[in-house]
Amino acid sequence: MKNKLVIISLSIATLFGLFFAGIQYYKNIQNEELQALSQKEFLKFVPDYSPKIGPQNPKIYLVEFLDPECESCREFYPLVKNILKEHEGNIQLVIRYAPFHGNSRFVIRILEAAREQGKYWEVLENLFQYQPIWGSHHDPRPDLVWKYLPETGVDLEKIKKDMVNPKIDEMIEREIADGQNLGVRGTPTFFVNGKMLQVFGYEPLRELIQKELLNSP
Repeated sequence: MKNKLVIISLSIATLFGLFFAGIQYYKNIQNEELQALSQKEFLKFVPDYSPKIGPQNPKIYLVEFLDPECESCREFYPLVKNILKEHEGNIQLVIRYAPFHGNSRFVIRILEAAREQGKYWEVLENLFQYQPIWGSHHDPRPDLVWKYLPETGVDLEKIKKDMVNPKIDEMIEREIADGQNLGVRGTPTFFVNGKMLQVFGYEPLRELIQKELLNSP
C-alpha cells in the first residue's frame, strides 16, 4: 500500500514538474517570438504616434503598456522616472495603452487631448496623483478629474472638445490589438528593446536594462 502511495506521489510530482516546465518553455518561446517581432516590425513597439520622453536615438527603448486607472501603474511610475534619471541620455520611454479598467478609455481620451496642448506628462502625473479618489474601486468617480486638471494649467474646454476626436478611439483600438498580439495580459507590462520583462518588479526591470546597455554598441 505504501509503495503504491509513493508511486502515486511521484507520478503527481512528475506531472506538476512537467506542467511548470511546459509553462516556462512556452514563456521562453513567446519571448523569442516577441524579440523576433521587435526586430522585424519594431513600429509595433514604438509607433510614431506614441507619447515619448528621452533621446531621439536611445540605446534603450523602454516601452510601457499602462492603464491610467491601474493602481500598479500609479505605484510604478515614480520608479520608472528613477530609471530614466539613472540612465539619462540612454533611455527613451514610450507609453502605450492597455485599457483594462472601466474608465480607462475616458481618461486616455483626456490624456491625448492634453497632448494637443503640450501638457501630456503633467496631466498623466496629475491623474496618477488623484487616482485613488477618481479611480477608487469601491466608488469610481471619473468626473472628478475635471476638479483636479486645472492644477496642470490646461484649457478644460479645449480638452472636452478635442477628446471626442474619433482618431483617438481609432488609436485606442490599435493599442488594444497590438497589446493582444504582443502578449500583454496586465498592466504595467514592460518591453526593453522589444524584450518582454518576464519577472515583474523594479529590480528585474533594472537588471534587464543593464543587460541591454552592456550589449548595445
